[in-house]
Amino acid sequence: MENNYETMEQLEVLQKSLKADCGNCAALCCVGLSFMASADFAFDKAAGVPCPNLQNDFRCGIHEDLRRSGFKGCTVFDCYGSGQKVVQVTFQSQDWRSDAAAAKEMFAVFPVMTQLHEMMWYLTDAMQQDNAQLLRKELADMLGKTEQLTLLPAEELKKLDIPAHRALVNELLVKVSGKVRANAIKRHKGRKSKALNRHNADLMGAELKGADLKGIDFRGAYFIAANLRLTDMRTADVIGADFRDADISGADLSTSLYLTQVQVNAAIGDCHTKLPKGIARPAYWAKKPRIF
Repeated sequence: MENNYETMEQLEVLQKSLKADCGNCAALCCVGLSFMASADFAFDKAAGVPCPNLQNDFRCGIHEDLRRSGFKGCTVFDCYGSGQKVVQVTFQSQDWRSDAAAAKEMFAVFPVMTQLHEMMWYLTDAMQQDNAQLLRKELADMLGKTEQLTLLPAEELKKLDIPAHRALVNELLVKVSGKVRANAIKRHKGRKSKALNRHNADLMGAELKGADLKGIDFRGAYFIAANLRLTDMRTADVIGADFRDADISGADLSTSLYLTQVQVNAAIGDCHTKLPKGIARPAYWAKKPRIF
């Protein structure tokens, strides 16, 4: 597929399409996915069974009170715009309620589409990095191929080898990460290489307030409940990092690599947290500074 992403404006338009548009979906996440009673969900729900809070118009009956009602997990989830793609494109606006067989297909395709859209989000992020110009054609080609996969019929989508495609995408993302973080690595010259490579690091509950974390590889790191207030995480690679209940109040993640809405939704922030363009500030974050 010939890519059409020659300008930053085109990339920004694509990035906007990789955000959930619940008005053009049919509540696939509220039906097709399962969850278990926990700190994130008030009760068990099996895959393919509509959530009791789902209304006939596909809206959530407790949307404004999800967190207070014990559904924190719902506020964290983001489908990267795959819900509307499945409903509007793959199934051409078909209503899963009117056809049990179609419903089963839609619910099976939804997780596959979500993963493809997530990869597109990362590739779009990579293409917008100034230091990735030499890899721009490779990135654009991979982005085009990935987008082409999202347009396949349901039967073919279900047969895709997602791990194999993700490996190809990841190879490119790692290359971009190295180039973008190169300048930060030079500034950290003299530090042990281990300090700059915290891939899959266990930083649960870590006290890192005010730390200079620029350019560090935090791929797959565990920041659960960590204190990241006032940290500088510019150009840090945070792909796959777990930010659940991490306090990023006042932190600078404005140029963090591969940061997603899901990660931000899972964290605790405030009005002073700096986020990349394209990432929305969660409505439930503190409207006033939380730093003390």
